[in-house]
Amino acid sequence: MGIVSWIILGLIAGGIAKILLPGRDPGGLVVTTLIGIAGSFVGGWLSSRFLHHAVAKHFWDPATWGAAIAGSFVLLVLYRIFFGNSRN
Repeated sequence: MGIVSWIILGLIAGGIAKILLPGRDPGGLVVTTLIGIAGSFVGGWLSSRFLHHAVAKHFWDPATWGAAIAGSFVLLVLYRIFFGNSRN
């Protein structure tokens, strides 16, 4: 997959992570989207590095989607922990 595919996957994974973790985000839609993109990269890297599951070369691999969504979810949780009260 190319960089554009990872960005698209990250946008969708960030949206799914947001649905799984409802509530108000400190950064809004743009930051949540960027977290989704970063999460897809982090999830893919962690999957290939520690789980020894190479990232697939095609867009529709369920393991790649799972890694991207999990990475986005973890980064969104960490973002809320560290910056959760910034809108008060």
